[in-house]
Parts: sequence; C-alpha cells; structure tokens
Amino acid sequence: MNNSVTNTARLLGAGLRALLVLTLVTGVIYPLVVTGIAQGLFHDKANGSAITAGGRVVGSSLIGQSYDLPPKKGRQNPDADLKWFQGRPANGLGTNSVNTRYKLLLSGATNLAADNKQLIQQVEDAKAAVVKDNSVPGHTVRASEVPADAVTSSGSGLDPDISPAYAALQVHRVAAENGLPATQVEKLVEDHTAGRTLGFIGEPRVNVLELNIALEDLAAKR
Repeated sequence: MNNSVTNTARLLGAGLRALLVLTLVTGVIYPLVVTGIAQGLFHDKANGSAITAGGRVVGSSLIGQSYDLPPKKGRQNPDADLKWFQGRPANGLGTNSVNTRYKLLLSGATNLAADNKQLIQQVEDAKAAVVKDNSVPGHTVRASEVPADAVTSSGSGLDPDISPAYAALQVHRVAAENGLPATQVEKLVEDHTAGRTLGFIGEPRVNVLELNIALEDLAAKR
C-alpha cells in the first residue's frame, strides 16, 4: 500500500515537473526566441508591414483600402474620391451576417464564372465608370485602354496593388483633381512601380496606399 502511494506520488511529481518544464520551454522560451528573431531580422513584416504617414500608422502594404467620399444621403454605396488613385474593385467583399454585434468585413472572391451575366455586367459597368472618371479635358480614355485589374476584383478583394497600366491611366485625372502637372504625377507612378519579385516572380505593380501618401506630400508642396 505504501509502495503504491509512493509510486503514485513519484509519478505525479514527475508529471508536474514535465508540465512545468514543457510550459516554460514551449510557452515562454520558444515564443520569445521566435519573436526575437522575427523582430531582429524581419521587423517590418513581423509587425504587419505597417505604413506610416505623419508619424502614425495609416495602413498595411499588404491590405488594400478604399478611397471614397462620404455616402450621400439615401445612398448605400459611396462615390470614389477621384483626387486619389483608386485600387481594384472589391466585389468579393461581404459583411458578417452571423454575429451582427460586430461590423466585420469578410474577404473573398465573387466566385462567379467568366460567362456569368452578373459578372459580365459588373465588368461592363466598371469599364464605363473608369472611362468616364478618367477622361478629363485634354485627355480622353478609350475603353480599349482599360486594363483587366481596373474592372475585376482579386481573389481576396483586398489586393493592395494595381498594375502600372492602371496607375498610368489615372494620372491625368489625379493631376487635374489636385491641380498638379501630369508630368509630376507620372514621375510619382514611375518611382512607386515595383518590378517582379526576384526578377521573375509575379508582375510589376504599384502599391496604391504608398502612391497616395506620396501624392498627398506632393500636393501639399505645390
């Protein structure tokens, strides 16, 4: 009987010591080591790839934002604020319908087939809007000039980048809205155009948030 109690106590003690050691190693030491390495070698990425402007965080380079005017009375969808470069459409985004206590934004794609009538109509409407919004006195945009990313949403609906072609298409409108020479705005686009990753992965791209921050700085200096 005494041996049984002694063995049980010894096993419980060993189990408790193992629990404490494993908790210390996996719950404290390992997270601290991983966090230290991440902060030391990948500080920007480890902190969400944050973008700062005016001394405060204004967004992430990995998540697209909308640049809209306040919604007009009686209208659900706001108009785009045309003084800013616009990102890709976000047709796949939705709102949380289960836990309505929180206004959560759900990321996703439309999942509509290429021949779906609804998708075709969305693309046609978006193309017409792009042509209309970016045609300014002295510069007319043709429908054939509108790139695919200007009228289609990405798989996540939160793509932070646009193609150099779509950025260039918006130059004259942005310049006119901000009272800037088109050549200066063109230079902004060139300076914020990133090439393919490692020279061969993906496509050239322009981060819309970073471009709009540079645009705001340029407009403030005019």
